[in-house]
Amino acid sequence: MDIQIIAAEKPLMAQARPHKPAPFLPMSRAEMDALGWDACDIVLVTGDAYVDHPSFGMAIIGRLLEAQGFRVGIISQPDWHSAEPFKALGKPKVFFGVTGGNMDSMVNRYTADRRLRHDDAYTAGGEGGKRPDRCTVVYAQRCREAFKGVPVVLGGIEASLRRIAHYDYWSDKVRRSVLADAKADLLLYGNAERAVVEVANRLAAGEAPRELDDIRGVALFRRVPDDYTELHADEIDSADEGASRTKGLTVIRLPALEQVEQDKEAYARASRVLHRESNPGNARPLVQRHGDRDLWLNPPPIPLTSEEMDAVYDLPYARAPHPSYVDAKIPAWDMIKFSVTIMRGCFGGCTFCSITEHEGRIIQNRSEGSILREIEKIRDKTPGFTGVISDIGGPTANMYRMACKDPKVEAACRRPSCVFPEICPNLNTSHDDLIRLYRKVRETKGIKKVMVASGVRYDLAVESPEYIKELVTHHVGGYLKIAPEHTERGPLDKMMKPGIGAYNQFKRMFDAAAEQAGKKYYLIPYFIAAHPGTTDEDMMNLALWLKKNRYRADQVQTFLPSPMATATAMYHTGVNPLRGVRRGGSDKVEAIKGLRQRRLHKAFLRYHDPDNWPVLREALKEMGRADLIGSRPDQLVPAHQPPGTGKAAGTRRPVRPDGKTQRFTTKNLRVMK
Repeated sequence: MDIQIIAAEKPLMAQARPHKPAPFLPMSRAEMDALGWDACDIVLVTGDAYVDHPSFGMAIIGRLLEAQGFRVGIISQPDWHSAEPFKALGKPKVFFGVTGGNMDSMVNRYTADRRLRHDDAYTAGGEGGKRPDRCTVVYAQRCREAFKGVPVVLGGIEASLRRIAHYDYWSDKVRRSVLADAKADLLLYGNAERAVVEVANRLAAGEAPRELDDIRGVALFRRVPDDYTELHADEIDSADEGASRTKGLTVIRLPALEQVEQDKEAYARASRVLHRESNPGNARPLVQRHGDRDLWLNPPPIPLTSEEMDAVYDLPYARAPHPSYVDAKIPAWDMIKFSVTIMRGCFGGCTFCSITEHEGRIIQNRSEGSILREIEKIRDKTPGFTGVISDIGGPTANMYRMACKDPKVEAACRRPSCVFPEICPNLNTSHDDLIRLYRKVRETKGIKKVMVASGVRYDLAVESPEYIKELVTHHVGGYLKIAPEHTERGPLDKMMKPGIGAYNQFKRMFDAAAEQAGKKYYLIPYFIAAHPGTTDEDMMNLALWLKKNRYRADQVQTFLPSPMATATAMYHTGVNPLRGVRRGGSDKVEAIKGLRQRRLHKAFLRYHDPDNWPVLREALKEMGRADLIGSRPDQLVPAHQPPGTGKAAGTRRPVRPDGKTQRFTTKNLRVMK
């Protein structure tokens, strides 16, 4: 078996060249002149406003390449209607790097109901419409028009999650790899620091993009070499999904673009195999036919060590938006400027989330020293800082330094989640390192309060009563958001989330810790409507649970099929890729596609809103549950629409035992007075 203990051949910064960094990476010829540059080696084109901070992808990649000795410029949110804005910094000597930004441009621009958003948190002034739909494709094509012959390299989450043929919710069809649509040379997926450093150095040394086919985390078009054995996961009539191990070099052939376009079981098989081959310790290359060409995906990148993570976060960021924005507000910057990322990755494997597909399931951690240095920089250099760290965490709040107890087991594992259906016995769930970090941060001079705003994985938290006590006593500010997502086993199994019992256990421990600390704190539960595998009865039961527990949602989250997520494959195909996919033998999933049913599921989450009562009454009658229509506490909606109602402001709201109303939002945390 081709298993390796996960380690890189050379450190990330092995080829770094010390030199004086630019105050900001230049966005104009005037800034280049001030730096004494006649040309840029690399030009990064991004769909976000340029904020020179490690929470923004273009800043990390730009500063990392700068540390390698390259002259890096940035073109931020160019007018894409012609190629002229892409010539602003001149012809790059090595390559154009193209990213849609910190979010997929379609997720950024449209709601789960496919409605246009009019704001953009990653744009100065919060203004929407500053980037095109399918941003990565448009920018790459304009780069080619601007300077023919310059290699174009795609990166960022939009490219990462569209690296193979994928279902696109907004066009309701399967699209080919974004690499093909963009006509780019290379695509870097996942955490791309290692790959982009090697790509830059080898292109600068004169290699052609097609020669960079041995770099992890790289996708490109190439033929399958003669010395490789193909394992055929594309034969849907066979139970063999390419999981077998053979000696020598092997590549797994996914169902082709044309296959997954026409055959939903083929699409589900491709999704299943892609997710199975995601562990850097045992993943093999994948190949997928696109017309007359083969799209080749190398295995995922090797995770960064703590020393390498520190090096990335210790780069000389200006920690501010580019001066060209003057005083314009950039909402995403305002949200994160007092927060600190301590880790990357997630081993939860929630099917509706794409974090694992992009950042990986192996947690990459910063050292205490690096985190404390960043907090001191926030204290000393960030205008407006009042002593409150707004968040300390990452994709989750409490996976810091958690890992498999045995590196050999970790390298061989193919489980999509370390915590579902139950916590793996090989997982170290100790919160000791995180508790110690919290305490050191609190002891830092000038720090008054440290908040935890990232999502707490409550099934892990209950393993450490000391962590919950620490969290409640020192790091909660009245409300803590938590994500049970549902109460019913059917949808929870399709989400790969723990049962509501784990949430109830956490709530008991949270409430006890709050009482012991003399605090009045409350949990803000998040729920999803219309997730694949959810029935109308499931949503009804969730609504009854909400009413019984005196919760009411101001805003609700409807399932949005984002690119590459496992739940998106369920939505598109009606097949469950968590189980074997074979013609006639696949596990079926009910997908909530019709607008009427999606709105009904959303209405159940807002059972208290009189605007939803008519549709809920009708649905309850159709479900044979007219007994839930009435004014008793155990009934869901009133039998009649009283005169003057129809607006949420005119209704009585349930109260907590202490006589106070509790409202919550399942989208953005918002406390109602």
